[in-house]
Amino acid sequence: MGGKKKKKKRRKWIPALIAILLILIITGSAAGVWLYDRYSYSREEADLQAYFGLSGEEDTAILLNHAFLEQKGLLRDGHCYLDMDTVHDCLNDRFYADRNGGAVLYTLPDQVVRAGLGETSPEGYIAAFEQDGKFWLALDFVKKYSDFNFTLYTAPNRVLLETEWEEIQTARVKKKTAIRLRGGVKSEILTQVEAGAPLTVLKEFEDWDCVQSQDGYIGYLEKKRLEEVQTETPVKNTGFVEPDYSGNTRPHKINMAWHQVTEEKANSTFPGVVEGVTGLNVISPTWFFLSDNEGGVESIASPEYVQEAHGKGLEVWALVDDFTHEADGVNPNQILPWTEKRAAIIETLMAEAERCGLDGINVDFEKIKEEAGEDFIQFIRELSVACRARGLVLSVDNYVPRNFNAHYRWKEQGVMADYVIIMGYDEHWGGSQEPGSVASIGYVEEGIQTMTGMVPSRKVINAIPLYTRIWTTFADGTVSSRAVGIQAASDYLLQQGVAYQWDEQTGQNYARFDAEGGFVQVWLEDEQSISGKIGVMKKYDLGGIASWKLTFDDGRENIWSVIAGFLAD
Repeated sequence: MGGKKKKKKRRKWIPALIAILLILIITGSAAGVWLYDRYSYSREEADLQAYFGLSGEEDTAILLNHAFLEQKGLLRDGHCYLDMDTVHDCLNDRFYADRNGGAVLYTLPDQVVRAGLGETSPEGYIAAFEQDGKFWLALDFVKKYSDFNFTLYTAPNRVLLETEWEEIQTARVKKKTAIRLRGGVKSEILTQVEAGAPLTVLKEFEDWDCVQSQDGYIGYLEKKRLEEVQTETPVKNTGFVEPDYSGNTRPHKINMAWHQVTEEKANSTFPGVVEGVTGLNVISPTWFFLSDNEGGVESIASPEYVQEAHGKGLEVWALVDDFTHEADGVNPNQILPWTEKRAAIIETLMAEAERCGLDGINVDFEKIKEEAGEDFIQFIRELSVACRARGLVLSVDNYVPRNFNAHYRWKEQGVMADYVIIMGYDEHWGGSQEPGSVASIGYVEEGIQTMTGMVPSRKVINAIPLYTRIWTTFADGTVSSRAVGIQAASDYLLQQGVAYQWDEQTGQNYARFDAEGGFVQVWLEDEQSISGKIGVMKKYDLGGIASWKLTFDDGRENIWSVIAGFLAD
């Protein structure tokens, strides 16, 4: 009886044991599924069109060095195109959109290359076309004149641009694995990379590193799957040779003065205006003026004047301006956007240079608006080709560099022109609402420092004023001023019986006195202030000094010995 009871008890436990085992199996299976779901590698693939931001068949993602751009390229007939703005921002800003001529222009030292919109290049592809108001340039065309590499991939479309060859961190893949959209085994797969494939490590994290594949995928890969991690400097091999844009700079420092000539008969004043002037090696008569909106140029140039100047050892860099006929409706912003009008100006200047035996051209365009900045610098480029071919010095006058006039493109001027001239005055001018110095020492140095940050110092000339302004502030707070030559200003204070004293802040002698229903202020330009400016110019090792203008010196001969001091070593 006892044995039967034991068997019955064992039979009662069997179902319980089975239930427990089933529970353990189910729990274990659930845990296994949970563990698998959590730690197994996802096989889901990312939407690559969305990853690259592509919305159309022609859209092409742009990877510049190691970052994607918001802008997109276009893929047509196996060639990748970028819009002009992207080309300017990332690759080369020398391409010019000739919208009125339906072409893209590129200026070389000895010629201007033209690619008509929609025209087939000699290599068999369309170099440029217009779409939705934008100019699009083939990368094959851009590369002919630019220092970069590019690699184009399709399915999906993407182009890799290489413009930097700085130190990077590289690694190789231990075995075939996936680059994922984000760090983590559950992230979508961007691409598979084979064992031994080289990668660029962009950023390191604890378990996953941000990497870039050779074909342009940027994503995440487990750190443990990388080997041969090292720092490398890529070898630059673009095949590009920078053209030589050097022109006709002089081996000596320049000491130039402008001679304002407003009519042809005034050329006869040359002997008188240079009498007592010493140390000059360049004179710039104001001879050429834009005369209509078709590219016409009025000339009052004189071969006899040039001969006289040469007889005194002076080069002649004749000036062309854009403001003499402003009252007649002449507007450079309506002229320069037209290639044929720019060509007309240049043709006249070159013909006059040959007729008169000029040594150079000095461009003084002061009315260029921001929207015409690209047209202005293209004019300088094209003029540089003509001057370079004829051995003429090309110099360009500029306001003291500020944000408001940055469209004058000083850096590009420094490539194309022989000299970039700072008109280092008009800190306070006739229209100023408050009195002040025409050219304080701080203003002058700031302008020079800014310009030499963009243009080689040997190509920078700083111009000084041979004048000042006599300021009157009236009882009602209104201000007026008049410009006078340096000797006239000194004589005026002497007549008023007013003494002046040195102002360290402006680097000038300063006077103030009550008069004319208010008070008068004068910041003098004289030997002492000019000597201070010359010190700054020497500090930055500038290529020259210029003076506005002859006759403002009023026969003050000793001022020229001070100016000539700039030429001394």
